[in-house]
Amino acid sequence: MKINWGGGIVIAIVLFMSFILYFVIKVQVNPKYDNDLVVEEYYKHDAVFGQEMKRVQNAEDLDQKPLIVKTAAGITVVFPSAFKPHKIKGTVSLYRPSNKKLDFEIPISLSNPSLLIPKSNLVGGRWDINMEWQYDGKQYLTKDTFYIN
Repeated sequence: MKINWGGGIVIAIVLFMSFILYFVIKVQVNPKYDNDLVVEEYYKHDAVFGQEMKRVQNAEDLDQKPLIVKTAAGITVVFPSAFKPHKIKGTVSLYRPSNKKLDFEIPISLSNPSLLIPKSNLVGGRWDINMEWQYDGKQYLTKDTFYIN
């Protein structure tokens, strides 16, 4: 049986599509490949984006901003001395973009102006930090990214 050039092109396209489809199915079925979203309920999160930007702007408008510093002991959040530590409430959320199972939150409950996140809680790599906090009824959001060795 002789195959002309048109039949060869069709066979090549079908083989290529089969090759691609094989890998798509392999990635979707194999539990080794994690296909989760970074944020659960992404569209609900996107709906409150305007409020989030207002809290970020509130944090940027501060004369003295809280500092998030990488130290040998871990990550330290230092609030300015102008704030009374017992009036600061909120949470510090640490997100690991490569593995959501490592994500965790720490409530902000201070007796002194600093909060330490121990290095023992942090696996090496990139960490995204979202600190949602409020002081005297005004809400703030501070974001930062750190790399732990």
